[in-house]
Order: sequence, then C-alpha cells, then structure tokens
Amino acid sequence: MDKKADPTNPVLIDTLELLEKQEASIWNKVAENLGKVNRKRPEVNLSDVERLSEDGDTVVIPGKILGSGRLTKEIKIAAFKATNSAKEKINNKGEFMFIEELVEENPEGSEVKIVK
Repeated sequence: MDKKADPTNPVLIDTLELLEKQEASIWNKVAENLGKVNRKRPEVNLSDVERLSEDGDTVVIPGKILGSGRLTKEIKIAAFKATNSAKEKINNKGEFMFIEELVEENPEGSEVKIVK
C-alpha cells in the first residue's frame, strides 16, 4: 500500500486484507495497485481489455473498469469498481465479478491476467 494512502472505505480495507492473506503472488500485485491513492489506481476501458485479452481469459483490474469500447470476446473480468455501462456490456458477452469473488473462486490465481 502507498505510504500516503490510508483507505477509509471499509470494502477496500477488507479487499486489501483478503488479498494480502493469499499466498499467490498475483494477489499481492493486485493489492499493491489497489492500495495506491485513488487517483493512481488504474482505470481501464473495455476497449483495452478487448485488445489485450483472448477468448476465455480471466482478467483482474486492480481499480475501475470503464464502459468505453465494446467486448466481443467471452472474458471473465474482475475489478474493484465498475461503471454501470461496463457491467452491462461485460455481462452481455462475458462475466463481471468483484475481486473478492475471483479470489474466493481462484485463490491460486492461476490463468489470471492483470490489466492496468
């Protein structure tokens, strides 16, 4: 976590604690990015996910997913936050979930890509 970042959001605190308890290094990297001050957390457009992913991929965004662009591939996307338009577009083709749900489903972090 950034030295200057002192999160007060209880959901963010719980998510960071969950990620830091995991043994898989991918979750530590996600926690590192998610623990940054708000303006330094990644905000990723669907068009970026579309460009960087293949059909069937599982992607984690340690920040917010934005609805700009379109999704034509079946991708599972996990993020800390998402706009309503992003959730709608993802769920039309793939699957959206929050980071905590993905950690519970895949604690080893196998076959998961970080997009930031």
